[in-house]
Amino acid sequence: MSYFVPHHQGRMFSGHRLRDVEQPCPLADGEEEAVERVSHSEAQQLWLIKDCCGMVCAFITWSLVFFADFVVIFVMLLPSRSFWYAVINGVAFNSLAILALASHLRTMLTDPGAVPKGNATKEYMESLQLKPGAVIYKCPKCCSIKPERAHHCSICKRCIRKMDHHCPWVNNCVGEKNQRFFVLFTMYIAVISGHALALCGYQFITCVQVQWNECSDFSPPVTMMLMIFLCMEGLLFLTFTAVMFSTQLHSICNDETVIERMKNEKPTWERQTRWAGLRSVFGGPPSLLWMSPFAGLKLPNFFPKRTWRGGVEFSV
Repeated sequence: MSYFVPHHQGRMFSGHRLRDVEQPCPLADGEEEAVERVSHSEAQQLWLIKDCCGMVCAFITWSLVFFADFVVIFVMLLPSRSFWYAVINGVAFNSLAILALASHLRTMLTDPGAVPKGNATKEYMESLQLKPGAVIYKCPKCCSIKPERAHHCSICKRCIRKMDHHCPWVNNCVGEKNQRFFVLFTMYIAVISGHALALCGYQFITCVQVQWNECSDFSPPVTMMLMIFLCMEGLLFLTFTAVMFSTQLHSICNDETVIERMKNEKPTWERQTRWAGLRSVFGGPPSLLWMSPFAGLKLPNFFPKRTWRGGVEFSV
């Protein structure tokens, strides 16, 4: 939904246009301040989408990573006769798994770029100091002024800036503020999937050359079932995340989201260069911090500030 800003705001508004603006989500007197307080409180809270399907998918993701770690450590590495082989591969696999799960958490618990709810008020529009004749788009579902390249998500029930898509596996939208963590998540899952497949191949060759009872602490049928399941999981996740990783990099380098590419939208914005797009998503010049999901981590404020009798303020 859109409307024009006339030359003299407030005096040249036609009745029809005023109804188009205010009727879908009318705000009573004084509610504008309440909207601002809600938006401020949302910024202070932890972002989490309460979607049953998304929470189940996120739980499955973590469970599969823990299963892969269990098979790698207890079925293939601990029974190994080579100490350094077990130590090096164990440290590498667990480090990558921690990075993958941390990236998953940052993607799931980071605000993807939600537009404040109910900010489509006449006072807020006047504060924007728009040029006469400018067109403003408003979402009738969340009563928000939609910035350019923002889209409404029916699951998050919010308009998301530069929304790429909604991913149930991370129980969140992938947007302007968390795309970096989603790219890291897909990359680390693809790497540990390939690592697990390589370990399974080496373990299978080792068990064929010696007795199966000597290459694992589990019985041969259990060992074979666990390795087969891990290989199937590794192949599935490697294919899926590698495709998603390459798709995300392609979108970032072309400055185009998946939604914009699927809708075949003509760009009304000035596209960034490849390096400018990468820097805008990952932040700053190329460095090792691009690979870390812990960079820029700030603990959310779970508890309000309290003033004790001594007059000293404590905050968490």
